[in-house]
Amino acid sequence: MRAVTAPKPGGPEALVLSDHTDPRPGPGEVLVEVVATAVNRADLMQRRGFYPPPPGVTEVLGLECSGRVAALGEGVTGWSVGDEVCALLAGGGYASYVVVPAGQLMPVPAGLDLVTAAAVPEVACTVWSNVFMVAGLKPDDVFLVHGGAGGIGTFAIQVASVLGARVFATAGSPEKRQLCEELGAERAIDYREEDFVEILREVGGADVVLDNMGAKYLGRNVSALATEGRLVVIGMQGGTKGELDLGALLAKRAAVVATSLRARPLDDKARICASVVENVWPLLADGSVRPIVHATLPLEDVADAHQLLEDSSHSGKVLLTL
Repeated sequence: MRAVTAPKPGGPEALVLSDHTDPRPGPGEVLVEVVATAVNRADLMQRRGFYPPPPGVTEVLGLECSGRVAALGEGVTGWSVGDEVCALLAGGGYASYVVVPAGQLMPVPAGLDLVTAAAVPEVACTVWSNVFMVAGLKPDDVFLVHGGAGGIGTFAIQVASVLGARVFATAGSPEKRQLCEELGAERAIDYREEDFVEILREVGGADVVLDNMGAKYLGRNVSALATEGRLVVIGMQGGTKGELDLGALLAKRAAVVATSLRARPLDDKARICASVVENVWPLLADGSVRPIVHATLPLEDVADAHQLLEDSSHSGKVLLTL
């Protein structure tokens, strides 16, 4: 099969598309023939040498995919060869074939074509597990999401607003802020010219903040929280080490949680995928939530796809097709 790795850390030019041995599914696993995959920030970090795959996971990049079931491992039930599926992966999506634990395999949501389905697993599982399962966002809560025009941001805005929350988002250009508001944000905040802390304080603070910046926004995110607010950190684009005022956190009886999907136990990921199919797939089926796809490129143009994310010139997801 053809697959993309980054043998040496570097820029997009470090990505290598080459021939690899076809994988085989073990017990409890499914072999998927990949039709499309998506580029995530974590892939850029892995390419640079900062986010290696967990022990035992392939060096092939790619945290999600869509495709067709090609073979079933021992003990797998509920799926058949030829089924159209999408999957949450610990790695391996940038390839002709990938082995997936059966619990991380999901049906293609009704109303989505097979290629577009590749845009959904990572964002849906990230948003649902963090914003709803961990932070417990409820109707009428105030929700702030940073990077509102990105893949996770565009999905989070839609799901939160459809389920009744008041949504605020940060974004860096007029076009991106307009997109955020079209998707359901009550206010899209220009993070270059406006202070999101002041804006959130005007509405009583954020009950939940979903943050991809890490250290850079840590103190300001705590300042933006409402009493008993929850800050969920899922990225480190703004650094890994920040200063936390515990007094401010205690005064608000607030919580800071840092999470990731990739290294979670298989049972945890299977539980998240099942909850996503139950709660999020109906929103995609009825059209109230839709994946935002900025560009679709062939796998051979993987370096260009990575450069798009590096430049932050995209809105929504960037897909790769095989």
